[in-house]
Amino acid sequence: MTRRDFLASVVAASLVAKGARPNIVLILADDLGYGDLGCFGQKMIATPHIDRFAAEGTRFTQTYAGASVCAPSRCCLMTGLHTGHAHIRGNFGPNGERVSLRPKDVTVARVLKAAGYRTACIGKWGLGEAGTAGVPNSQGFDEWFGFLNQDHALEYFPTHLWDNSREIFPAGNQGAKRNDYVQDLFTRRAVDFIGKMDSSPFFLYLAFTLPHANSELGRDTGNGFPVPNFGPYGDRPWPAPEKGFAATMSHLDDSVGRVVETLRARNLERNTLVIFTSDNGPAVDAGHTPDFFGSRGQLRGAKGSLFEGGIRVPAIARWPGTVPAGVVSRAPWAFWDFLPTAAELAGSSGCPATDGRSIVPLLSAGIDPSERFFYWEQTNNGVLQQAARIGKWKALRQGKPGSRVSLFDLSADPGELVDRAQGHPEVVGQVEVLLQKAHVEPTDQPAGKKQPAGLPRGRPAHLALQETNAPADCLLVDVDDAKAPPGPQKDSRI
Repeated sequence: MTRRDFLASVVAASLVAKGARPNIVLILADDLGYGDLGCFGQKMIATPHIDRFAAEGTRFTQTYAGASVCAPSRCCLMTGLHTGHAHIRGNFGPNGERVSLRPKDVTVARVLKAAGYRTACIGKWGLGEAGTAGVPNSQGFDEWFGFLNQDHALEYFPTHLWDNSREIFPAGNQGAKRNDYVQDLFTRRAVDFIGKMDSSPFFLYLAFTLPHANSELGRDTGNGFPVPNFGPYGDRPWPAPEKGFAATMSHLDDSVGRVVETLRARNLERNTLVIFTSDNGPAVDAGHTPDFFGSRGQLRGAKGSLFEGGIRVPAIARWPGTVPAGVVSRAPWAFWDFLPTAAELAGSSGCPATDGRSIVPLLSAGIDPSERFFYWEQTNNGVLQQAARIGKWKALRQGKPGSRVSLFDLSADPGELVDRAQGHPEVVGQVEVLLQKAHVEPTDQPAGKKQPAGLPRGRPAHLALQETNAPADCLLVDVDDAKAPPGPQKDSRI
């Protein structure tokens, strides 16, 4: 055991010994880019509540989503497994079907519920269709309210939602009416859950759908942001989709502020860990482009890409008195670390084997244990893509085992512009061994619904762009993209 590992274990043991067992609130944004928040360098959109949240906690500049698209990323977050091992590895299965969690899958909600926590999932789930074992109530959540399916979650004013096992119909969105904005419905439900005073600690997974666009509406009209109004951005000389995106960001910011204020008003702040992050990088979707607001900062790639812009996400942790305030941490961690972290905070003895490790020492004392291996994979049009990080090195490979590996030094080149593979064959050799070991062929994949003829596998026609967001820089080997992404901002704090 290294000295850093020893110190980390001491800090973690000390914190747990105090009997803290905090409430845990995990707020997940949808398609929020690395550069979309003021505290991460954004200049054109105001996010004062989240910026204050960051000032009162620790901002992590090298946090990684589980995947570059929605469903697998959320699977990694809930199960603690990276995409080489997780059951859900794409938004769709091999035949274009949705894949659901199985009875044998162990989620963080199951672990915390067994440890005596009240558990709630509010917002976008995406890990289980109705009638399967993958629905939230079957995966450890006492309370569930929101969208099961990603297609349905595109709606800003839905005509129906799930409330536990019942399908409900918001009165304000029936017929021609579109008055019940789903973001507000989610926020109100979260506030109500927090307000249910109980002696038990609670876990709230609040998976907002903003700033994700309504992709289908965008395809039909060119503007996929049907916001009630543009707010302070109405008079800006911007395209309508960009005004709408900015307005969704402001609404997301207000919602996060309301949740934090509720904790403050209920005197729960000092016993509640709140983590805010995003499921993947920014999307090219529904008339919006990440370049307009510099949504990826100085990173390369976007949603659907295994470059940093697709998987590195903003992350903030706040727990007054435990998580240091006003701190910026460059220590890397990933979504699969959340389950073991929550389990340790809960004092659980039932944490399953995961690909992650607890970041309790990092949260409470800024101690980053010894260097480790991070891994991602995805299959696009039948081609396996893999990415890995070891220390400062980021490796990318597209194609069958044995195909060329690109290598980038993130400490000097966060934009992944210069391939260092030829100069460091020893690192490439190490990475190739790890890539081979990390990928395990998936099992128990359902037969599912077949794709219509003529479409790429795994992508329904109406979501072809939205689900893969495949601009040129989604490809791991793309000569035309070997340049810095445009945008008005460059965040030097990566």
